[in-house]
Amino acid sequence: MALALIRHSERPELWDRIPERFAGVVPEYNLHGDINGDYWNRLFDDFPEFQFLLYDDEHDTIAGAGRSLPRTWDGTAADLGPGLDDSIARAFADRDAGRAPDALCALGIEVAEDHQGRGLSKVLLDAMTDTARRAGLGTVLVPVRPTWKDRYPLVPIERYAAWTRDDGAPFDPWIRTQVGAGGTLAAASARSSRITGTVAEWESWTGLAFPEDGEYVFPGGLAPLRVDRARDLAAYWEPGVWITHPAGDPRTRSDPDTP
Repeated sequence: MALALIRHSERPELWDRIPERFAGVVPEYNLHGDINGDYWNRLFDDFPEFQFLLYDDEHDTIAGAGRSLPRTWDGTAADLGPGLDDSIARAFADRDAGRAPDALCALGIEVAEDHQGRGLSKVLLDAMTDTARRAGLGTVLVPVRPTWKDRYPLVPIERYAAWTRDDGAPFDPWIRTQVGAGGTLAAASARSSRITGTVAEWESWTGLAFPEDGEYVFPGGLAPLRVDRARDLAAYWEPGVWITHPAGDPRTRSDPDTP
């Protein structure tokens, strides 16, 4: 099966299928981040060349998706910022202020459930690196959502990110994939993405009841959820791990957009 890389600017109508196609791939609560309402729809208006799909034309199906934004970065770990939310806000602030970006920040790499286990996350990561190179951006920044962190929600992200297997490779599968692809683990952050909602909303998103105030571990959560029933507010900071990838010489163009 041949898969083609299709950018939003080329076939925007394909993106109408994304909500149904990727239902269940990302936890429901991750679709309700505090920053999403301000910026998410602008991705396709302001940065269509940086949003792409893996598309099977023969079967008219979408196998994977990648979202990203260009942003400024001075090359230091300190300037990476706290994570996903900050990078999204920074990318739009850079654009509005006319600042030239230095790097491409990944917002998401998703593979449809019926195409998982075929190495397509690596294909999408490579496509993102090529996208950065073509745009003259020297680095891809990935605020990774570690695959197995939900198994250890009470372990601080800084400690979890440093865990290794007996062979010295990173313990977490997604971090391991990133490092195996040439990435460098640059930093960890306890506050990558903020998600708040009413108690009822969080009960709906997680399938749990939260009868009293306090912190709760919940399915899929990488850290505890804080519930304040008096204010009818539940808040969650999702942690993340920064991985940096060199995009190579921007003057070196790879061949056509076909993985």
